[in-house]
Amino acid sequence: MSTPWHILGAGSLGTLWATRLARCGVPVRLILRDAARLASYNAGAGLTLVEHGIAQTYPVTGETPDIPEPIHRLLVACKAYDAQSAIAQLQYRLVPGAELILLQNGLGSQDAVAAQLPQARCIFASSTEGAFRDGEWRVVFAGHGYTWLGDAAHPAPPQWLEDLRAAGIPHEWSADIVTRLWRKLALNCAINPLTVLYQCRNGGLQDHHCEVATLCAELTELLERCGQPAAAEDLHSEVQRVIHATAANYSSMYQDVANARRTEISYLLGYACQAAARHQLVLPHLQQLHARLVDYLSARGLASH
Repeated sequence: MSTPWHILGAGSLGTLWATRLARCGVPVRLILRDAARLASYNAGAGLTLVEHGIAQTYPVTGETPDIPEPIHRLLVACKAYDAQSAIAQLQYRLVPGAELILLQNGLGSQDAVAAQLPQARCIFASSTEGAFRDGEWRVVFAGHGYTWLGDAAHPAPPQWLEDLRAAGIPHEWSADIVTRLWRKLALNCAINPLTVLYQCRNGGLQDHHCEVATLCAELTELLERCGQPAAAEDLHSEVQRVIHATAANYSSMYQDVANARRTEISYLLGYACQAAARHQLVLPHLQQLHARLVDYLSARGLASH
């Protein structure tokens, strides 16, 4: 029997991974918040994946955090601001040398989790896959993308990458995952906040190309100062390409605000502005964007940190 994949976070990406792994026969355990959530889940037939308009349901096993079964491999698919507290509930179940795959947006939460769990192997992940939930325990695979995984401390790839191949999850083991994460952070900082402030799809930013270009110039300066020249390379061209390629999509931050959910501002713009301050780098447009977004969220009663 292969090692089970425990999945923490039943949002769109966690559910997307769970259904594809279950589809190829890999054992999956979905960790739900409490007994009430587990009862709601068990009242149905499992998790449903909608791909190319076809819905298929998989009977993935659900459980609560407090059962005693040991955890060898954990996909952490919750929001960045929930990662530490969610993992703390499971800490006693993690075997020595347990592997955690951290699928959070932005930067900051990964290092915090790694510091919290010195006995575990924390693997950082960056994904461009798109999915959204259109009902309880249902996920729609909206955008085929790619997932990069890596471990700066232990660069040898793990054997379970074979599970991802079997599940049809496009992936690559990256020797420089931190560069990937910085690049994704910069892309998100250049796109997501503006889609919230202008209330538009990604493609709507084509009407604000001067503002996007100015932000990209400042983000390039930040990446270079933070020792990430590879992440800075041709950033503006890449941002323009992403805006064009995902023109019809709403950014994840836009969706969070539209659904009155907390955003990951602290791990995106907030992290970038803190990094600039540490390096005594003045980036007026980035800092102004952060202030505008904080005001916008506060006016709507949403957390601004």
